[in-house]
Parts: sequence; C-alpha cells; structure tokens
Amino acid sequence: MTEEYKAMLEEKKEKLWAFFNDKDYNPMKVSDIAFLLGVPSEDMPLLEEAVASLEKEGKILFTKKGKIATAESMQLYNGTFTGNERGFGFVRVEGFESDIFIHASAKNGAMHKDTVQVRITGSGKRPEGEVVKIIERGFKTIIGTYTASKNGSGFVIPDEHKTGYDIYIPSGASLGAVDGHKVAVKITKPATDKYSPEGKVVEILGHINDPGVDILSVIRQYEIPLEFPSDVTAQLEHIPDSVEDRTGRADYTNLLTVTIDGEDAKDLDDAVSVEKLENGNYRLSVFIADVSHYVTEGSPLDKEALKRGTSVYLVDRVIPMLPHKLSNGICSLNQGEDRFSLCCIMEIDQSGNVVDSEIQKAVINVNRRMSYTVVNDLLTNENSVYKEEYEPLLPMFLQMKELRDILLQKRRNRGAIEFEFDEAQIILDQNGKPIDIIKRPRNVATSIIEEFMLAANETVAERFFWLDIPFVYRTHEAPDEEKIASLKEVLAKFGYFIKGNSEHPKAFQQLLDLLEGKPEEMLLQRLILRSFKRARYTASNGMHFGLAAQYYCHFTSPIRRYPDLQIHRIISRFLDGTLDEGAIEHYKKILEDVASKCSANERRADDAENDTDKYKIAEYMEERIGNEYVGIISSVTSWGIYVELENTAEGMVSLSSLTDDKYIFDEKTLSVMGERSHKTYTVGDKLKIKVVRASRIARIIDFEIIEKIERNQEK
Repeated sequence: MTEEYKAMLEEKKEKLWAFFNDKDYNPMKVSDIAFLLGVPSEDMPLLEEAVASLEKEGKILFTKKGKIATAESMQLYNGTFTGNERGFGFVRVEGFESDIFIHASAKNGAMHKDTVQVRITGSGKRPEGEVVKIIERGFKTIIGTYTASKNGSGFVIPDEHKTGYDIYIPSGASLGAVDGHKVAVKITKPATDKYSPEGKVVEILGHINDPGVDILSVIRQYEIPLEFPSDVTAQLEHIPDSVEDRTGRADYTNLLTVTIDGEDAKDLDDAVSVEKLENGNYRLSVFIADVSHYVTEGSPLDKEALKRGTSVYLVDRVIPMLPHKLSNGICSLNQGEDRFSLCCIMEIDQSGNVVDSEIQKAVINVNRRMSYTVVNDLLTNENSVYKEEYEPLLPMFLQMKELRDILLQKRRNRGAIEFEFDEAQIILDQNGKPIDIIKRPRNVATSIIEEFMLAANETVAERFFWLDIPFVYRTHEAPDEEKIASLKEVLAKFGYFIKGNSEHPKAFQQLLDLLEGKPEEMLLQRLILRSFKRARYTASNGMHFGLAAQYYCHFTSPIRRYPDLQIHRIISRFLDGTLDEGAIEHYKKILEDVASKCSANERRADDAENDTDKYKIAEYMEERIGNEYVGIISSVTSWGIYVELENTAEGMVSLSSLTDDKYIFDEKTLSVMGERSHKTYTVGDKLKIKVVRASRIARIIDFEIIEKIERNQEK
C-alpha cells in the first residue's frame, strides 16, 4: 500500500465516521451509503476497505440485516482491558467516570492490555459488563517461563500476572524449550470458559538462571526496543563529532559552569552556573543540551525517539532514547568540550522570585564535571579531602547552596509537597546477581540540581504560556474527592487530620510536616501519594498540584525525555523567528498525540523499572529463606498483610497462614481483626517476621509472623 493510498484511505474513513455520527444518520447498507454519497464504481473498493477498517477498529458493526451502525448506538463501548491475577478485570472507556468490571466468566478470551468492545450488563456502585469483541491484542507475544509436561506438551507461566491465564503449549509447539526457559509465546487459540489459551513458542530468550535473561524478559514483556533500526544508524553517519556553525548563539564558553551528576552518568544534559549580583540577587544560568539541533523533526532519529519516549533505567542497564553517539557524545555537556545548548538565565531575588529571565540558544564549555558525592562533601564537611582540588569552585558551590535554600523555602511556603521516600538501590555482582539492597542516598547536592531544574522548568513554561504558543506541559491534577475521603478515614485512625482546603497542596504539606520523624511517616506518605493522580503530559497548561506550580513543563532533560526535545524544537523555532502560522498550526495538530504517547511511554518505563526491582529483590530474598527481620505493615487487604522491611523489600503474610484465629478485613481502618481474640493487625504496626518463601518467577515474597512488637516493647 503506497503512502498516497494510505492517505486516501484515512481521508475516506474520516468522512465516513463523520457521516455515521451525524444526528440524522440511520443504519443503512454499504450500497445505500455509496448511492447517497455519490461514490463512483471505481472508488467502491476504497469505500469497502474504509468500512472494513472501521469495523475492525470496533467503531461500527453490521446489524443482522446487513446495515451499518455505530458501536455506541448499539450500547457497545471500546476500551482497554486491565486484567487481574485472580481472573476478573476492568475495562477503561474514555469519557466514563468509572471502569467497567468484567467478571472472569465474561472476559471471552480477553487478556491484559487488549483493546476490547464491551456491553454494559449491570450498574451499581461500579458498572459491570462483558467483552463481546477483542479489537486488538495488547501484546504481540507474551513472555513467560516454560514448564514441560510428560506428554510433550507444556505450559508457560506469563511474567505479567495480570494476564490471568497460564498458556497451554501443545506437543510440537515448544521450539525445544525445557523447564526454566524464558520464552516468547504467540497466542493461537483464545481462552474459553473451560480452557486456557493455547500458544506456540516463537522464541527462546534463554534459561532463567543465565545472567541477564531475567532483565531481558522484562524488556521483551514491555516491548521496549533495544536496537536502533538501520535508518537511524545511517543518519548517525551525518552527525558531526564537534560543534560547527555558531551563528545566532550567545557565547558562554568563558562562563564558569559545572555539571553535577551521579558518578556513573554519561549523558550529561544540564550544566549550571551561579553568580551573586551587586544588588544581592542571584543570576542562575541553566544550560540544557540542544538535542533538537541534531534530531530534526520527522527524521529517523526523531521518529525512533518518539517511539521510545524516554530512556529506561533498569537495575543493570540503561536503554537510551537516543544512540550513544548523541547521548554520550555530541549532545552530552562533557567537560572541556564546546557544546550547543538552550539556556534559561534567571535573576532571582532573596525571596526566590524570578525577577528577570532570558531564554537563548548558546554555546558553552563546561569547566568541571562534578559528582553529587563530591559536591555534597565539599558543602557538608569542613575537612573535605576535595577542598584543595576544587578550591576555585567552592565560592560558587556555597552560593548554589544559598540559592537552593531560598528556592526550596519559597516552594514550601506556597505549599509544594515534599515526599521523602527511601528508594531501593540494588547492588549486583558481575553476573547480575543481587548481593545487597541499600537505600539510595539523597543529599544537598542532589537537592541543588533539583531546585535549579524546577526553577528553569517553571520559568520556561510560564514564558511560553503567555506567548500563547503550542507547547507540551507537565500537568498534575488535584486528587479526587472520593480518594481524599478514604484517606481522611485512615489518617484519623492515626490521629491526623487534613486541615484547611484539601484541594490546595499546602494542606498536605502541613500534614507531612506533622509526620516528620514519626514511626508511621513513610507508610502514611505512601498512602497520601496513592490518593493522588498521576502526573502526565498535556498540550494545554494545567496546574501542577504536587509542586503547587501554576505553570510547569519538562525542559531540562532532552537527551532522555521526548517532551523536553519536543518543546526545545518549538523554542528554537521561536528564537530563530521561523515559528510562522504554518508551524503553529502544525504543532496544534500534533502535540496532543505527542503528549499522550509520551505519558504512555513514561508509564511503560516506570512499570518496567519497578518489575526489574521486584525481580531482583525477590531473587535476593530467595537465598534468605528462614531469616528473621523486623518490618512495618505497609498495607492490609482482604487476602493478606504486606510488610516492608528496613531494606525496602516488601512481602506478604497471607491471612490463610494465620491459624490462631479467623481474621476479618476492615477496609475503612485498613486492618484485620481476629473474631475470637480481637487481635488486630493494621497499617503502621511493627512485626517480627520470618521469610518463608520467595520466587523471582512470580516476583513475590511470603512472610510468616513471629510476633507483633508493641510500642512499649521498642527500645
């Protein structure tokens, strides 16, 4: 199919879809539609193909009389199916307030992430429905672990537990897989009420015990591209190794600038400089790699970057959005190398207000590549061993610390929410085996960069909002009232209350201040976070609730995030004077789709990162079966008690394993209580537990309660 024919087909589909949605349309046959629309006989194949495509997409259907009706006119709705390991699922339909509950017997072969068509069968607290059609499979292949049977057949246990089924592999369809092989399976027969789905093994990734196969399985499960296609590598041949034409760029190569990153970072996309002015204000210069200069719109590099959406940071590797020649080379703000950048230069007063700013295209040359560890030591240790080496930079670092304190205080004053979570850092040996789990360090140096990047992101977003130019914003909406009501009930149990207006972030920051240093701090912080909506990318400005920011975007990481690259392209055209009416209309047309794709790819990356962490933590605990630990109850459900250990590993105590009594779950108080003994286990309780089971395949850890540690037992 030629590009010209594809365009004609899409145009015909758009016209037909508008015709079918006209308020005066009544179901009719294809021949009647052709007559009414005056379609000549030579165009009938195109009309029929457009109709077939709309039917395949689930937008229309044929009645028993062969007439075409829209799906919604027949009370059928298209959405995305989300499975549950216990068999049931939900369908999210755009525009519906609630997801549609799908009983296990009403899935009709639907699997996790499938695009499906549903019919509403009941209503109540949540609508119920049944799947009537699978429009598109969510996964081309399913990744899982192969288990052989005696008769030559076998089963594959999917890595994604929400799949809801094990997949039967008939004899001769295993590709020679043996027990423990990680495989890719293609579904050949959908599931029925009585039988699991059938499939065939199309690829063997390796054995579960082979180094790297576990992480490769997650990568394949989420369909994250590893290799760059040939047209991208071909384009790289034309990318220069050094900066060339500097026309139209401000020269900051003589300005004292540094990068501050982790020790292992190679894609350095931000550099900073701070200078205290005679009037007492600060000049903060934030320089960001000008990736858009090299990744031009519509090029193979650009299309692949949009497809990936973000770099993915897994426990043992980074899967970059851009090839290393760009991310680690010409785009990276490497020490001693001239580099192109977009910069946001801000004058900030003693109250943290940006009183003046300028956004420019620039060329810079970074003086020193610093690490968080070294900068933190210089700022917090009077006897730092790094003082002599970095003596010329120390005055600027001290001014950075001053400015950071001012910016942080301003954000806190306006109500920005500061969560202080312990993040797991999993230490692997050379074969990828986990040997330790520690808490990821946070320090004043990381905070300096965070505050400076936040300031630049807000400044850029506000500038382009008032210019009324198409843009991509980072939006975080206020939480739903229903979730806040549930949160308030749990908080009250601990003696806490949300004061003031819960629609304002300041109410939550005041609560977090009260929690600081308390035993239940981490647990209640997580419950608060779970009650919030997820931040997303949008083509229109919306307040960022968590940051208490009226304007916000992602400007500072174009090497690893596509939204940043997208707005860099718009900013560059504005600065060059080439953002004409045609360009503005073009961006108005594409940005909503770009924002949606980037939000989806961000979720994919987050899920993959979480899964690899869970996998490695479970593998780590496999060798610690029988060990005893002290942990805190992080969540309680109708089926189990979740306990988080000091090293951030989380496991579950199944209610069925509590044999001393029958325990009843209370959703309002997030607790279980014994019917006879009235013994309770609730969120925040401290327990001594034993590890009884851990499975990296299932990514689960099971605990057994040894004793509940009462408050008066703690030393």
